[in-house]
Amino acid sequence: MNLLESLAADPYRGYAYAYPHKTAYGPLDPAVPLEPLWQNEPTDALTLYVHVPICEMRCGFCNLFTLRAEPEEFESAYLAALERQAARVLAAVGHARFGSAALGGGTPTQLSVAGLRRVLKILERAGAAPREVSVSVETSPRTADEARLDLLRDAGVQRISIGVQSFDDRDTRAIGRPQHRSWVDGALARIRDRAFPVLNVDLIYGGEGQTPARLLESVGAALVYAPEEIYLYPLYVRPRTGLAQKGRLVRSDGRVALYRAARDRLLDAGYEQVSMRFFRRAGARRLHAERADTCCQEDGTVGLGCGARSYTRALHYAFEWAADQATIRDILRAYVDTPAEGFATARHGAWVTPDEQRRRYVIKSVLRVEGLSRASYRGFFGTDAVDDLPEIAALAAAGLMTVDADAVRPTTAGLELSDAIGPYLYSPAVRGRMALHEGAAAC
Repeated sequence: MNLLESLAADPYRGYAYAYPHKTAYGPLDPAVPLEPLWQNEPTDALTLYVHVPICEMRCGFCNLFTLRAEPEEFESAYLAALERQAARVLAAVGHARFGSAALGGGTPTQLSVAGLRRVLKILERAGAAPREVSVSVETSPRTADEARLDLLRDAGVQRISIGVQSFDDRDTRAIGRPQHRSWVDGALARIRDRAFPVLNVDLIYGGEGQTPARLLESVGAALVYAPEEIYLYPLYVRPRTGLAQKGRLVRSDGRVALYRAARDRLLDAGYEQVSMRFFRRAGARRLHAERADTCCQEDGTVGLGCGARSYTRALHYAFEWAADQATIRDILRAYVDTPAEGFATARHGAWVTPDEQRRRYVIKSVLRVEGLSRASYRGFFGTDAVDDLPEIAALAAAGLMTVDADAVRPTTAGLELSDAIGPYLYSPAVRGRMALHEGAAAC
């Protein structure tokens, strides 16, 4: 079996949204003080990510670090810890300037209006107030109500991202997400009424019983609202999720056909493809906050909140990660009880060697339509990406990449196989650590 056949035989191996993957993280012994870690990092164009680990429900496909809605006292305790962490971490980072910020989770709009206002104050104190930098906020159909949207609009938030997943109630039931079409249409109408500069709609394909016709109906329903961005996510059934516990499966070949149908519909509607998942309406405003979704190759990220990750060039770090509710709750209790000085070190993460830094840069570039600039890579590393990663030549020989003097870019087939190409580019060491984590999770 040649490389193309091997990758096409299993096209959905993993979403390479960050590298190294969170399952490659482990305990840092000794813990790493943040001040010296950030001392020599460029801090003039950072990304700030704030994590809110609560949702109204636990969707069947979800393996994010989030809990179902908790009592009000949890919100207050969590936000107090978030404020302590923000003050201590920002003091350690030093003279940070943020080019973009994002509130994610979980669902930040699951917070009370007062709680959401407290989070916006954290952004303001960090120098990342929505009127100063591009800020993106995630929401859901049930929590995108008038009061919260008014608060976000008046604060100057530029981008709202809403997890719709499907406009068809049959499809949302199949993926373990109780939802009614009326909630979705109401939320989208309220968001559009407030004229946020960028609306993103997330859709998922591949659930049990979903047909290309039903998916296209959802795409068409989304287009009625003319979102500036649409993300198409293939369904993954990951360990310890609701779908996995019910024995639900998805078939890769079915997802490929669904992807092609939705992609072609969006291209016909005047959207440009940015990556396998990301489509932008032609002529739509581009925000710097887009970088919070794509984990830009060169810039660092300061993560605040129990499920947030921080990226320096040499170390990626976070609190421990889990998918099952009991372990998440234990980790959150420890986070809430952490004193300010407890946030002064990194205790869980992954050191990023020079080889891994090069792989990260390549992975974050070649899975986007614009591809990898060979000149930018040389300017950053002093070497050529094609020489550093022989896998690039193999992908080009398989018809999945084009390589010229200026760039390495994915072909149409390469974009389609992004979730196989990303893991193909992982180092053996990262693959090994991920396999150990997956084996432990299965026990």
